[in-house]
Amino acid sequence: MTTEPKLLNQRYRLERTLATGGMAVVYLAHDLTLDRAVAVKVLRSDFTGDEAFRVRFHEEAKAAANLTHPNIVTVHDFGLDEGTNSLFIVMEYVPGTDLKTLIEKKGRFSLEETRPLMIQACAAIGYAHRAGLVHCDVKPHNMIVMPDQRLKVTDFGIARALASIPQDEKSEVVWGSPQYFSPEQAGGGAPSPASDVYSLGVILYEMLTGRLPFTSLDARQLVQMQRYMTPRPPRQYNPTIPADIDQLILKLLSKEPVARYRTADQLGRVLMTFNRPGGAAASRPASQPVAPPPAAIPQSAAPVVANRPVPISPPPAAPAYSPGAWPLQSTGLPEENPLDIDWVTWGLGLLALLAAGGLIPFWVWVYFTINR
Repeated sequence: MTTEPKLLNQRYRLERTLATGGMAVVYLAHDLTLDRAVAVKVLRSDFTGDEAFRVRFHEEAKAAANLTHPNIVTVHDFGLDEGTNSLFIVMEYVPGTDLKTLIEKKGRFSLEETRPLMIQACAAIGYAHRAGLVHCDVKPHNMIVMPDQRLKVTDFGIARALASIPQDEKSEVVWGSPQYFSPEQAGGGAPSPASDVYSLGVILYEMLTGRLPFTSLDARQLVQMQRYMTPRPPRQYNPTIPADIDQLILKLLSKEPVARYRTADQLGRVLMTFNRPGGAAASRPASQPVAPPPAAIPQSAAPVVANRPVPISPPPAAPAYSPGAWPLQSTGLPEENPLDIDWVTWGLGLLALLAAGGLIPFWVWVYFTINR
């Protein structure tokens, strides 16, 4: 598409290109109606001619528009420009740099730099999971880091409603990027929240080592690596990575979804415990493995009608992460020693027993006197 300013739906004036991908071009644009800067993603023309794809795109855009979270790029509008026959989605404009560019410039991040960014990413994606949506394309390209180190996840426009995906669904179309998608996605299976968790594990690996767990110029070979190869422990590339984090990353990259954390929320809570007083790294020896996550709970989805996403309402506000279990509350009463003996109680009980025993001969005498 040309970089010259043009107008979409007589409302959005495209000003300059922000990013270019295999599926769309993202522009900085001006909303003439509300007089504000926005980001407009315009899909490539070879996608817009497919009517089924248009329907799916609209459904996914509507689902994404329901997501309201400080770490998610807000979707404002979407539609089809009749003049250019272009599908587009309008989002808030977030000034910053995508995480992939930062990784390429920096090489690798320290754990102190990585944790707050990954916790924010987990908060955003975990919120979507509670809303019944799987991102399907979690990668650093879709994470914008602002100058104040706030992170926002974008591109929920291709997210698919979790409730509309049967768990045994197979597809010839694989959503996502080969370097970051999960083994089940590589095999054409239905993605789940655990699939996004795998992708977050790849990003965590890349941030701390400066390299991906699997690399190849051949997309087919990458798919096979994701499905069958075990990655090298990240500590082999960066010995400063703590043993707990090393084991955590390998857990996230497990081939079976049930071996990972079920949702991004769970991963975020685990990351918050590291390097905290009483946290995972402080309370567990380096040789002790990270505790496995609970077994996966089957998704009880809403009814499926013709395999279309079920409309959802915005989920409740994200709960604050807790760095550990809640402390036991004190009753305020003095503690009792189980070995202490209450002699007064024992004495009263003995007297009552003697009194009851003394009445037995009396009632025997009365009985035989009456029956003579």
